[in-house]
Amino acid sequence: MPLPFLTAQPDGDTATPTKKTAADTIAALLASEDLYEDHRRWRRPYHPGPLRVGSAALLLLLAAYLLVSGVIIAAAGALPGAGVCFAIAAVLITVAVRTVRTGIWVSPQGLRQRRVLRGVTLPWAEVAEVRTVQQPVRVVGTPRTAQGQALVVRRTDGTALPVLVTDRSADFVGRPQAFAMAADAVEERVAEFTA
Repeated sequence: MPLPFLTAQPDGDTATPTKKTAADTIAALLASEDLYEDHRRWRRPYHPGPLRVGSAALLLLLAAYLLVSGVIIAAAGALPGAGVCFAIAAVLITVAVRTVRTGIWVSPQGLRQRRVLRGVTLPWAEVAEVRTVQQPVRVVGTPRTAQGQALVVRRTDGTALPVLVTDRSADFVGRPQAFAMAADAVEERVAEFTA
């Protein structure tokens, strides 16, 4: 959809060249970059997969049922039982949010690997390399392993972080192209920040 108010030329006059105006500069900025994106924030260079989002949605649904039952129990006068329902719902909501936030995050400060219960943050000076390797990987977090690809983060001291992003993880199971694009995006960001 054309937006004639962003240009200095009227609708019918396209032949006469005009000087670059502030509206043209704003239009060029809007076309070239996202003005609302803060590049200093921590961000995951890929989207969470449908299995991860679906499991978090189920946890939130269960938490909603517990919250409703807690309100009903509180209205009936059994406050200790309502407190237990509210506490379990709060734990389920926390686990659901942390499940969705699991993955590799990058920012100008460094690389962060988030898991459900803990995380590791490395400044860029401590990151030696990030690359994709073929190795046995766990299937969707279960003890069962299969041959697959993993995104490995190595520190400068030679140790590696635990493998979190694989083509069989909850984000990428059954989506090999999405894993390849995510691994490329992470490696691009690492190359951008370590250069």
